[in-house]
Amino acid sequence: MRRPTRLTLFRWLLAAFFAFGAMGNLFPTEGIMADYQRWGFPDWFHYVTGTLELTASALMFSRYRLFGALAGAALMVAAATTVLINGEFLHALIPATVLALCLLLAVLLRRQTARVTA
Repeated sequence: MRRPTRLTLFRWLLAAFFAFGAMGNLFPTEGIMADYQRWGFPDWFHYVTGTLELTASALMFSRYRLFGALAGAALMVAAATTVLINGEFLHALIPATVLALCLLLAVLLRRQTARVTA
């Protein structure tokens, strides 16, 4: 059995981040529910977020991993925008960092695909 590459491990770590986040949104604590309410989202919106995070995670494990990275990036744009609009500037650090990691993963996956097809 081959050892996973650094790119594969990087992808798995990001996928795990989104899977963990999905569980937090699909089975929210009172604190998470209070966050969504404070940000002005409807009571059910955490299910949308959790489902999208789980989808991004699953895509990162599939042959559509590039789309998973881009979906994760889109989710982090939405998360960062939400907290910035609400004046929670320090809370934007994690989504901004994960956004950068998702974009880096997308670039690396695209380069890998370009090398294979060249």
